[in-house]
Amino acid sequence: MDAEARATELLERYDAELRSLIPEGAEIFDAHLHLGHDIDGMVGDYDQLEQLMGRYGISRAFMFCLDEPDRHPAFSAANDRTLAYAERSGGRLIPFVRLDLNESPLEEARRCLDAGARGIKLHPRAQKFTATDERLAPVFEIAAEYRVPILIHGGRGLPPIAAGLRTLVDRYPEATLIIAHAGIADLAALADSMAGRKGVLFDTSTWSPIDLLDFYRLIPPEQVVYASDFPYGQQPNSLWSALKTTRYAGYSDDQVRAMLGTTASALADGRELPEPTNPLGSDTLSQSMQLARIHQYLSMATPMLWMRQTDTIGVLGLAINTCAERNGHIDAVERIEELLLAARDLWEVVPTIDDDIERLRTGRMTHRLIHLADIEAVTA
Repeated sequence: MDAEARATELLERYDAELRSLIPEGAEIFDAHLHLGHDIDGMVGDYDQLEQLMGRYGISRAFMFCLDEPDRHPAFSAANDRTLAYAERSGGRLIPFVRLDLNESPLEEARRCLDAGARGIKLHPRAQKFTATDERLAPVFEIAAEYRVPILIHGGRGLPPIAAGLRTLVDRYPEATLIIAHAGIADLAALADSMAGRKGVLFDTSTWSPIDLLDFYRLIPPEQVVYASDFPYGQQPNSLWSALKTTRYAGYSDDQVRAMLGTTASALADGRELPEPTNPLGSDTLSQSMQLARIHQYLSMATPMLWMRQTDTIGVLGLAINTCAERNGHIDAVERIEELLLAARDLWEVVPTIDDDIERLRTGRMTHRLIHLADIEAVTA
């Protein structure tokens, strides 16, 4: 079997296993995804998204544009495309207006909210502002006026954001806030100021399963919503990561259902959000030395894949060789090894592909295999 066929077979196997992890009757609502073309080359394609949502039973999603090449002025052209995608989807895609604080944000917000947008997207890293920027206050005021949520980037590339966001949440409690990427940019301070606040949610769209396990022990389940960050996050990985880690943290079936869709659906429909209870999970992670080594090597491999580089260091080989040890997790390690062997063969093919789109697709498939292996290593 060639490298791609082998990879496809493994991903389809994880698709099938995924269904056994989803509680009966669960709705899946993706609280964070993009359509469009980013200046970094990433593409969120409408037809591909429709196919993925159908395949994985995702009923609805909050959707907004990427950091588009034609983002000036004010993301207006990209926001118009977002509204058109939402109309085309028949209600499955719920549009958010993306704003640039440097370019008529209040006028663009009102224009798009009056035209049917049902939320606001802010990206302080991409648009170069901080959480203490005085121009945020009138944006939160508009969100409170229209009773729509604000989703703000909370992942890599930011200075501390908790203090600034807390001030805004205190001042505008009618504006529900969704902090993206599990708030890993400032997790401890965000948990200290936001845990237990009914009008603040966090989405699960972060790559590392260890980040998620740390996040769950700080934030109540009622404030957690599933998100993929498509096209950056792909399936089955995004769902697999959220399901495996919430189960590891001790979520009940009802809490998993809420994370997957019930809470986000309530927000989308204007219903009451659940009252926060208490966080779940441990402040320690117990791993065999073998699994810890595998996770370490896969963490080293990940940025090379993000940067579309070859494995010049040989970390994937180190992870594969570590699978030869036997430390009490034989079944899990055999699954990991199978994924990594397929990823190795695929990664070797990537530099030989002439077509840019095909090379990117194959590289992303390699990343998906390695990501699944790392989820297995952390949650075994």
